[in-house]
Amino acid sequence: QVLLVESGGGLVQAGGSLRLSCAASGRTFSTSTMGWFRQAPGKEREFVAAISRRGGSTYYTDSVKGRFTISRDNAKNTVYLQMNSLKPEDTALYYCAQSLPYTPPGANPDEYNYWGQGTQVTVSS
Repeated sequence: QVLLVESGGGLVQAGGSLRLSCAASGRTFSTSTMGWFRQAPGKEREFVAAISRRGGSTYYTDSVKGRFTISRDNAKNTVYLQMNSLKPEDTALYYCAQSLPYTPPGANPDEYNYWGQGTQVTVSS
């Protein structure tokens, strides 16, 4: 069984930075794509970023390119999301997600089988 636990959210002023972490249990982390998604109140859950199992490929939604960086440490079973130049529109509940082993990275939430409980990010203007 896979358990994902996010941390690092909080309240930050516009222009500030936060680093989210997601610690995973289980034995399949290093063979799985990891993703970050977010959901703002009244909106659909949206893709933010994904990273391939060895970290060699990363993908971002257009609105965060150049500001957010996804990375992973397979020795620690942890994936990160470094968020810089935060904007009020980045305010959302941020979730990490893990795919089944050897699933290529993608933006479709249906490609991810395990989800964390989320960590709240609030950006004030």
